[in-house]
Amino acid sequence: MALVDIRPTVRRRISRISSYAIFIVIVVVLVFAVNWQMIGQNFFNPTVAGKLWPGVLRAAWNTIWYTVFSFSVGLVLAVAFALMKMSKGPFRWFAKAYIELFRGMPALLTIFICVFAIPMAFKVRLPGGTIGGGLIALILVTSAYTAEIIRAGIEAVPKGQMEAARSLGMPHLRTTMTVVLPQAFRIVIPPLTNELVTLLKDTSLLFIAGMTVMQKELTTFGKDGVSTYGNSTPYVVVAVVYLIITIPLTYLVGRLEKKMAVKK
Repeated sequence: MALVDIRPTVRRRISRISSYAIFIVIVVVLVFAVNWQMIGQNFFNPTVAGKLWPGVLRAAWNTIWYTVFSFSVGLVLAVAFALMKMSKGPFRWFAKAYIELFRGMPALLTIFICVFAIPMAFKVRLPGGTIGGGLIALILVTSAYTAEIIRAGIEAVPKGQMEAARSLGMPHLRTTMTVVLPQAFRIVIPPLTNELVTLLKDTSLLFIAGMTVMQKELTTFGKDGVSTYGNSTPYVVVAVVYLIITIPLTYLVGRLEKKMAVKK
């Protein structure tokens, strides 16, 4: 019986040691086989990196601004569409069609339609030009995904909250806005924050819209930097800036999820 109990432990130990050994071998091979001088010159060139400042800071600010603007407007629309989808009547079907449409289409395709197809078909210029069209597309996509998050949050609020407020004579709309929605938002803070992180990375899709120097977000700035200097260091710098922005947000999502789990 003792041997039967020991064998799984031994197998796990051997498997763990083997994994470490394979990892060490791979690292050693990389250390001796890779041309580190060439990698440093092409990806970590300090001269090229120095030339990216302060332009990369402006691109980072644009990325954050596009994210905050799209998320804020999208959140307002999301609340409206979530309530419409939970209502009865034609508005429910309109909201459902809207949400399914923009959740089903790739964000890149939505940007193409808003930036190029609609202005070309209707001979109109969207507010803000091409970058304005790109932001409209991000708002549409974000509002569709966020509407489902908010709807789930509303449905997670105990029905007794609505019944108690209605028994006190509060109108249905006022009860929804002052009693149900605040509780729903507290429930969905983690997924909303996660959606914000996703949106921040999706702003990189705006590169297809074409931008002026002052409008560039991080990905466009990095792509243009590579073309200008013939070096991949701008991609690395942009990636580091993205990580500086997203890692704290991702950490915040994890903390919020743990906090919500403890409360449950």
